[in-house]
Amino acid sequence: LFHVQGAGEAMAAAHALSLPVEAYGNDPNIEMIWAMKAYQHAEVYFNLISSVDPKFLKLTKVDDQIYAEFRKSFGDLRIDVLDPEKLKSEPAKAKWRPFCMQFDGVVEDFNYGTLLRLDCTKDYTEENTIFVTRIQFFAIETARNREGYNNAVYSHAMETKSVAAERGISA
Repeated sequence: LFHVQGAGEAMAAAHALSLPVEAYGNDPNIEMIWAMKAYQHAEVYFNLISSVDPKFLKLTKVDDQIYAEFRKSFGDLRIDVLDPEKLKSEPAKAKWRPFCMQFDGVVEDFNYGTLLRLDCTKDYTEENTIFVTRIQFFAIETARNREGYNNAVYSHAMETKSVAAERGISA
């Protein structure tokens, strides 16, 4: 979908992504680079949960800590189909901030932006995607994996492969 032309552009993109957000205004080029990186991360993750049973996935070295703290802070948060207000409203941000900050220095790039599916039974689409911090992504997706919500994606992918194999086509 997105293509970086050469090594020079790749180096420039890498350098731009290493700078703090305060170094930029609303530069559309930087926003595009971040969008490309977030999309690539989303694509890799979706392929992963489509090919490996999600309950066995480990997203970070501290998944147990992330999950425990997440469920302690957000025990009643519905994670199968997320309500954007529970992530983005001012009261939600006030609740998420202390949760996120406890992972500063624990999870690399914990506050970088990434894409999260709102409905975990569906793929990444414009309508089904929200931009969140990486630690929010890890918390919600670890919970979805452990609580069985991402099984639908994996099961669908396995059924598709099975049908394709029966028909002699590669899925």
